[in-house]
This record gives sequence, structure tokens and C-alpha cells, in this order.
Amino acid sequence: SSALCVLPPGFVENSCHSRIFWMKLNKLFLQGKFFQLEINDPYAGPLLLDEKLASRCGYVLSEDVWGNPIFRASVLGCHVANEADELFSLTVNIRVSSYPSMRAAVTYTYPMYCSYSSWAPREIVCEENYMEVSVKTDVPAVSNDYTVAWMSALPETQNLAYQLWQLMFVSPSGRKRIMVSDAAKLGYSFNNTPSRVYLRAPYHSNESDFSTVGGVNMNIVTSTSMYRQRWLLLLIDTTVSCPVDGTSFTDTTLTWTVPSIIPTLVLQESTFLSKSISMGVNGQVIANPREKNYLLEHNNTHIGITIPIGADGGKLKSSVSGDVYGVIYSIDLFLEHTWTDADWQTTKYTVIKPIVTPFIPQIPTVVNNTLPEERIFNVAFGHFLPDVSLLSITIGNVPFTLRQAQHQGYKIYETPFSNTTKGFILEVPFDDPYVLKEYVNKNETKYTLFLNYTLSVGPEMTPYYHSAELECIIADIELPEAVGYCDKENLYLAIPILGLHQYWNLYIGNKLLNRHTVLTNGYFAATNSTHLILQIPLFAIGVIYEEVSFQKIKARFDVALRKVRTLETLEIFSTRCNFNSSAFVVCHPDGTIMITAQMKTVPAIDMSKTKLRDSSCKPKEYNEEHAFFKFHVTTCGTSVRFEGDHIIYENEISYEKETLPGQSQPTITRETDYRLTVLCYYRAKETLMLGAFISDSSTHMSPAFGSGTVVPRSNIAVYRRVRQVLNVVSRVSKDVSFMEFYEPNTAILRGSLDPVFLEVELKDESPEAELYLDNCWVTGSLDFNSTPRWNITVDG
Repeated sequence: SSALCVLPPGFVENSCHSRIFWMKLNKLFLQGKFFQLEINDPYAGPLLLDEKLASRCGYVLSEDVWGNPIFRASVLGCHVANEADELFSLTVNIRVSSYPSMRAAVTYTYPMYCSYSSWAPREIVCEENYMEVSVKTDVPAVSNDYTVAWMSALPETQNLAYQLWQLMFVSPSGRKRIMVSDAAKLGYSFNNTPSRVYLRAPYHSNESDFSTVGGVNMNIVTSTSMYRQRWLLLLIDTTVSCPVDGTSFTDTTLTWTVPSIIPTLVLQESTFLSKSISMGVNGQVIANPREKNYLLEHNNTHIGITIPIGADGGKLKSSVSGDVYGVIYSIDLFLEHTWTDADWQTTKYTVIKPIVTPFIPQIPTVVNNTLPEERIFNVAFGHFLPDVSLLSITIGNVPFTLRQAQHQGYKIYETPFSNTTKGFILEVPFDDPYVLKEYVNKNETKYTLFLNYTLSVGPEMTPYYHSAELECIIADIELPEAVGYCDKENLYLAIPILGLHQYWNLYIGNKLLNRHTVLTNGYFAATNSTHLILQIPLFAIGVIYEEVSFQKIKARFDVALRKVRTLETLEIFSTRCNFNSSAFVVCHPDGTIMITAQMKTVPAIDMSKTKLRDSSCKPKEYNEEHAFFKFHVTTCGTSVRFEGDHIIYENEISYEKETLPGQSQPTITRETDYRLTVLCYYRAKETLMLGAFISDSSTHMSPAFGSGTVVPRSNIAVYRRVRQVLNVVSRVSKDVSFMEFYEPNTAILRGSLDPVFLEVELKDESPEAELYLDNCWVTGSLDFNSTPRWNITVDG
């Protein structure tokens, strides 16, 4: 059941174009509702419009690009009232219900009127679901037992003239002649008006054929309408041919191509003359296509319409395909071509073509508009059509709805872009807990923001996800600067503590500077609110003796500032001072022993006459009170013994009284006997690291060559209060024979691919000492941990 109602204002619009009724329903009135269309037959009553009725009777029900229902009807449609082929009327019922079953429907009756008198001798319409040809002729009307009521409205003369109409189809399967009544059962519609005969055919019927004209596929129904009386045989060519494709697409345009000359419609091509070509959008003729950036072109073979994707008159719709965002563009076009030829005088050819592009991927972009000095991530995400909305966003790994994100303090807002698109702006502070912070380079922080957007796309509200990662590196970390100074017996380093243990750690050699290292090595450490004060006694482990003589000791102490994570050395804090010392023993890791002995004897002795166990080992320097000796543990009569896990090297400084040659009896003298024992302790199991460093670049050698010296250093507690050494000697041979060697500290030129012959020898005779060459590499500086680093041997 349904109730007749008055149409709401704005619900229905209608117009006439050429010889077609156009009716549009406003979708806003149909939201959440269902509707049907009925065709009002004044004799049979309302008929529900379905696909079969539509294609046979000249009706189309579809949607425009904005989703509004569109109804089109030919003025030659089955149920159109025709007055002298000039005035036409059709009434439809619009039934609207809140239920799919259409119960409790409201019915709106809507009459439409069109006038059309400028008929061409032949007119062809290619609609979405049917092809129609009408020919101007004065012939008897078509009728049968089922249309007597309709025939009664025709002039009496035409009733008397009625005899019989037949249709002859020619297809690849052969010729087929059928009666008009039988043609209707096959989906065709044939009839005549006061001055015309028309045939309406569905696409892809059994009697149709396909051909290609200029690359465009055409659906053809070749037919002849025949009227026979005893004294008359009337044959009318009712062939119709329509394009079924002809669309092509690029990323930016769509092109619709229709043949200029269709051979089945123009039998004498030499007489063909194109008179006018026009195009339209949404049923409206476009007088000047270039004003809308449309391009209408034609030549002897083709007519082409090119539309930019997104142009006015069409509609872009967002879509998601395979987790990819993109757009689909649709536009409703029509083309009208009028030509003349010898057979038909004038033909008006109209094609109505809704075009929808394939899915066009448009990957959204994430633009980092962050200004580092503001310390806020500013992220733009777009471009999107207006039918896209942002539902939620994940920051770090925490999802937020828009409301939650704003409550958290994030700023999220839309911003318009060009071409009616939009984007979403997000602002997140660097110091937000969900921003990843990483210390990089020397004094910079890398801030990383991980995002995952969730959007609703298109009218279908398809979910779409897009992730992004943004980085910003700024120099916002101040490297500490240490201050060094000394007193008579100690070296000092004052190091700022801001950032220590968070970004950096301090190292003595390869050992982390911590409480245990301070206590073990005999340092003293104190901390105030800003600095770590490190006190290092002159003879503590880790002190480097740059120059030693009996007059002074030039000592240096280094602390390395290294990254917590990578252990990369950023700075070396050094304090360097000269010390006066009357007596000391320095045991170097390479086995060199330096001693300054102070001789306070009564009476005084001649320091030039002091010696080591090997009497040929005299002092290098001396004065009245001091003697300075420098020797290697393998010389000057030095003895060695093992105690626990240590090797002990022992020698002694002595002074012996002089006696005259040939005297066997003791001599009374005031000279004093003097003996001073010297001990150096080393760990029995020690690993020495042998390295080569590239000489100063001021030598201006080619990058393919370099020179170097071999420097033995220990990587395990090199400088200790208990001095340690292994007698390891390294040399560079001049060739593979290992017979001739370069002098120490000699520059050696080698090509980048030339071999270097390196010999490493352990000279200790103890059976408990063994030599393993573990790792060998080349660095670009004296720092063995510096980069770049080129390995020669790895793990032996």
C-alpha cells in the first residue's frame, strides 16, 4: 500500500535535451530510505521499472557522479504520449519507503513534458543500455491484437492502411526474418509514429555483431524494416551501430574516442560531410569546452574528448585498493555529431557515455615541516579529498583517538591544500615521552617520531592505514671541557659531570673509570655539584712519562670521553706537567727501565763511577748527587724470575772502590761501598697490541701510499704501579727474505696493494711465555681505537 503525496520542494528536477527526458532525484531526500520508479501507462496502469523494461522501452535509471538517482527516457519510449511528433509527455511514480520491502511507501506522481520538432531524417541514440534508430517516413502504423486501444488513437486513414510489418536481421549467423510481435519477445521495440519508424535494440543481442572502426569496438544491429501490401513493398534501413568502448586513461587525463565515419551507417563515404560536433556534461551542452579545460578534437577518422582528471563537471572519489590510497574520477559525457551523406541527407548521432576511471593510486605524503629551534615536530599528512577523515593516530606505539590526542596535548587539525584537497597537521613536542631520543655524533640528539594514521576513506568509509617515521637531529648537547693542573706530586683533572653516564663514560685506557678503578689504581676522586675532580699521583697507573731525565719528569695523564653505547672516543682530556724528582724507577711496558738514583753517602761518592751489574752499563747522565740509568730488561746483566703470576726483573746500581793494579793486600780508604737494588714487576701473562700509524699528511704523498712506525703498547693495564713487560720486538723487513730490516721510526713507502713484511718476536727465554699474534690492523692515527680501521689479521 502507498499514499499519494505532494512532492517536497527540491526533490525532483527535470529537463529536456534533444529528444530525451532527464529527471534527477535529490539524494538528500532519500538518505536512509528505499525508492522505486513506476512508469504510468494510461491503459495498463503503473509498471515497475526493471532492467528488461528499461532497455526495451527506452528508459535508463542510474546515478550521476554525485550519487543522485537519474532517470532518462526517449521521447519515442513505449509509454510516452506523442502529439504529432512535436509534443511528448510521460508520467512516472516515485515510491519512497523506509523498508526494503517497500511497505508503507509514499508515492509521488511526477509528469514530464518535452517538445521536439527539429527531427533529422535519421536520428540515432546510443544510450547506456539500448541503441535506438528512428527514420522519417510516411508509412502505415504498426499494430496487432494487443495494441488495438493504442491504434484507435491514430488517424482513420492509417488504420485502414494497416497490413503487416516484418524485420529482417543480418548477422554472422545469417539472415533472420521475424514478425514485430516476435521481435518484442527478443527485447526489441519497433513501432512507428505519425511521421517516423523506429527500432530500439539492446546491446549484445543474438542478432547483433561486432566490428572495430578506427580502434573502437562497435556493436551493430543490421536490420531492414519491411512493409508489404499487394501493391506496395516498403523497405526501410533501420541499421544502428554504437561504440561500446573507446576510453583510455593516463595519470592525469581521460580520453573518449568515437569514429567520425561509421561504415555501416555511411554507405557512400565519398559523400560524407560532417556538419556539427558538440559535447555535453550531465545533460548540458558545453558551448565552449576550452573554458572548462575540456578538449574536443576531430579529424577525418576520429572525434576525441579529453578531460583532465578532477575537472569541473566530474567527481573525484577516494578509494582504497590493496591497502593503497587512491582516487576514482567519474564524469557523465555525451557527444552529438550531425552529418550528411547522399543516402540519408542528415543524420543526428547522439552517444551518452558515463565514464569512470580505473583506480588511480595517490600515495599520501608525509612532510616534515619541523623547525628544530621550536623543538616541536610539525607533520603535514596529505593530500586527501574531502571524503577522507582522520579517525585515530598512533604515536610511538600508543593509539589515540583525536579527542584523546588533544587531551594529551597534541595539536591535530585539518589544513586546506590546492585543488580542493586537504591534509592533517600534527604537532608533537620533542620532549614528549613517546618520542624516541638517541644521542648521535658528538653533541647531537636524534629525535624520532613513529606515527600510524587510521583514516576513513570515501563514502564506503573504508579504513586506511599509513605509517611514517620522522627524524630531527639538533645540536642540543654541550660536550664537557676538562681543566687540568698539577701540584708537586699529583696531576689533576676537573671534568664537568653534566651528561656523564647518560651520554658518555670516562675511560683510562680501555678501563671504565669507576669507583673500583679509582681505588685499584691509587687515584683520588671527589665530586661537587658540577665537576668530578680526579687526583692522580705522579707514579700512579696510567701516567704517561713523555720525557724522563735525572733533572725532570715530563708526565701526562689522559682520560677518554666515550659514548655510552658505541664506545666511540669523542675527546681526550689531558693534563701535562713537569716534575722534579730526586729518585724514581720507571718500568716501561716495552721493557725499558729508567732510574734516577740519589746517592746521599758520607763521604760522597763519584756518581760517574756507578754502574749496573754489567760494568759497561754506566749512567746516561749524572751530577754530584744523582745518576740516571736507562736500559732494557734484556741487557746490563738484568736477571729474571717468576713469583706467582708476575715476572720480576732485577738489577742493581753499585759503586766499588778502586784498587791499584798488582796490589794483593787490602787498602785502607775513605770511599764508601754502595749498592741499590732495582726491581720491576710485570704480569706473567700479558697481551701486547702492536699497531701502525700513518705519518703526518704534510708529507704530501699520494693517497695510495703511506709510511709508518711500529709501536708496541699493552691493552691490559698498560701503566701500573707494579710495572709489567714482555720483551716483544717488532720489525718491518725490506723483503720476503726477512734478512734486512728497516730502522725504527723509518718512513716506509708502499702501494695500497703492495705487501708489508712484519716480524713480531718474543725474546723471553722463559718456557712459560708464549707469543700469539691475535689481531693486526691499521688505523689512521696513533689512537688504536680510532676509525676507519683496516684489518690485516683477525683472531690469529
